[in-house]
Amino acid sequence: MAVIRYKPTSPARRNMTVLAYKELKAGTQKPVRSLLVSKSKTGGRNSTGRITVRHIGGGNRVKYRVIDFKRNKDGIPAKVAGIQYDPNRSANIALLHYADGAKAYILCPVGLNVGDTVISGQGADIKAGNALLLQDIPVGTTVHNIELQPNKGGQIARAAGTFAQLMAKENGMATLRMPSGEMRYVSLLCKATIGQVGNLDHENVSIGKAGRTRHMGIKPTVRGSVMNPVDHPHGGGEGRSPIGRPGPVTPWGKPALGYKTRKKNVTDKFIIKRIN
Repeated sequence: MAVIRYKPTSPARRNMTVLAYKELKAGTQKPVRSLLVSKSKTGGRNSTGRITVRHIGGGNRVKYRVIDFKRNKDGIPAKVAGIQYDPNRSANIALLHYADGAKAYILCPVGLNVGDTVISGQGADIKAGNALLLQDIPVGTTVHNIELQPNKGGQIARAAGTFAQLMAKENGMATLRMPSGEMRYVSLLCKATIGQVGNLDHENVSIGKAGRTRHMGIKPTVRGSVMNPVDHPHGGGEGRSPIGRPGPVTPWGKPALGYKTRKKNVTDKFIIKRIN
């Protein structure tokens, strides 16, 4: 999709861009009520009322679209009835009408259009939108919505423009090059969807104004260097003061950059090459 740049009728409008959403104008546009779920707001608070995730609050009221990440209706063809906007993710979603009357949402890959037919399971063609086990996908194919455990549902490469590449298959494991560049083993019994996630121009959109971020439910982030010493380790001093430490830290004194948080994990044996 193309990016629309408006005339600078105001300071905010000068740098703001939006997507054209041309591909959303065909087919069914109204969300299917049976596939909508109410979404409550937390304000970043846990069950005890404490803020555990900062900078969350407000935002437009949205409903969650139930996405079929498992693609377990094998052998039943489905027609793409419409490509719709999803306020909960960067990718667009495609509404499927199955031959048995069922309806479902899936992530819309590049090249999938209204009126196309998709199918999952063994024997499906290698074309965008079809879902197969990794053992049935040729080496070198671009895939997305990849399972890490069989029948758990896709967890990898679900954001707009992302994809992984199937590099090799041996000893019951597939070697995948992840979107981050990491090389990883995944079981051949895991399912993946052919193609690259659509809405490629999402990364080119400029937010343009502070209010647009608030509409997304994100509150302002204040720099630690402008706080008082009681509020942040970077705070205090006269004027613009240096950090006063070997490196930047979080409000709780933990290293903020170059700090590895991954503990020793049972899945380490599946990672062939890390990105750092």
